[in-house]
Amino acid sequence: MPVAAYLSCLRAEFNALTVTTAAAGDPGSAVAVPLDTVYVGGGTPSRLGGEGIRDLLSLVREFHCLASDAEVTIEANPEDVSANAVNAWANAGVNRISLGLQTFDDEALQWMHRSHSAAQSIEAIKYVKEGGIANVSIDLIFGLPPGLTRSWRADVDRALELSPSHISLYGLTVEPATPLARWTSRGLTQLTPDDRYADEFLYAHAAATAAGFIHYEVSNFAMPGSRSRHNSAYWSGVPYFGVGPSAHSFDGIRRQWNVSAYAEWARRLTGTEGVTAGEEVLSGENRAAERVYLGLRTENGLRVKGRDLGSARTWVDHGWAVLHDSVVRLTPEGWLRLDSLAAGLTGI
Repeated sequence: MPVAAYLSCLRAEFNALTVTTAAAGDPGSAVAVPLDTVYVGGGTPSRLGGEGIRDLLSLVREFHCLASDAEVTIEANPEDVSANAVNAWANAGVNRISLGLQTFDDEALQWMHRSHSAAQSIEAIKYVKEGGIANVSIDLIFGLPPGLTRSWRADVDRALELSPSHISLYGLTVEPATPLARWTSRGLTQLTPDDRYADEFLYAHAAATAAGFIHYEVSNFAMPGSRSRHNSAYWSGVPYFGVGPSAHSFDGIRRQWNVSAYAEWARRLTGTEGVTAGEEVLSGENRAAERVYLGLRTENGLRVKGRDLGSARTWVDHGWAVLHDSVVRLTPEGWLRLDSLAAGLTGI
C-alpha cells in the first residue's frame, strides 16, 4: 500500500466527515472541540515509517485541534522500530507507543507467524525509551498451547525487568475460520486447560502488582500516571470517531463501522455511497448491558441495587468481588468469570 495513496484517502474521509457535520447544522464543531486522545492502530501503522506517521498526524491536526496534553499513541511492531523512526515519531507528537511483542520466546513467535524475534522486541523497547517516548506499552499473550515450550512466568518476569509503563494481556482465543480453529478441530493443536489459563492470568496479576503496577482493567496494568486514556474512554462510554478501513465510531447512542477491505474503502471514497459498512443503534436495554459489562471490567466497578446487590454479595462470598457502599469491584478471580457474572446482572 503506497503511503501517499493511503493518506490521500484519509484526507477524503476527513473532508467527508466535515461536510456531514456542516450539513447537520453544526459547522466547524469537530475542529472546535480539542481531541483528548489520538490512537493510530488497528493494524500495522508503524509500517508507514517515520515520515508517514508525521504526515498522518499533520493531517489530523489540519482537521482537528488537539488538546495541549493530548495522548497520542501509535501501535508498532518491534521490527519496524529503529532509532530514526522513534525520533521522527516523537518529533511528530507521538508520546505513547504500544508494542505488539506478544512473547519473548522465539519458538512461540514462529508458531504465531510473527516476523520479529525476542531480541528485536528488547531492542525496540530500548529505542523507544532512548528516543524520548517514556510511555511505552507492551502486549503479552497468555494461554498458548501447552505443546509450546514457552514459559509464561519467564515472559512476565522479563517484561517487568524491561520496565515498561504499561502492560496489556491477551488470552489466546480461537476465532472461526482461522488456521488455529482448523488446527484445533483436527486435533493438531491442544488448547490450554482452564486451570492453566487461570494460573497464568493470576501469576501476571501477582507479579505486576508486586512491581508497582495497578491492575486497572481486566487486561491492563499501568504504572501510576500511565493508564491508557484512550482505552479508558472506551470503557467509560465516551463518544469517539474513527477513520480508515474497519474504523469504528460511537456518538453515545449509535455505533457504526467502516468497510474493512482497503480497496473497497478507497473505492467508495471516490463515489457517493460512503464508507460505512453498518451501524447499530443501542436501545436502553443495550446501554444498560454495556454499562454493566464495562463497569465490571475496570477497577472503578459498578454501582448496584436491588437484585443485583444480592448477586454481588454472593460474589463476595466466593472471593470474586469486593463490595463497598453498593459499588461492586471484581477481584482477579472474578475477572476470570467476567462474561458470566456480567450476564447475571440486570443493570437497573
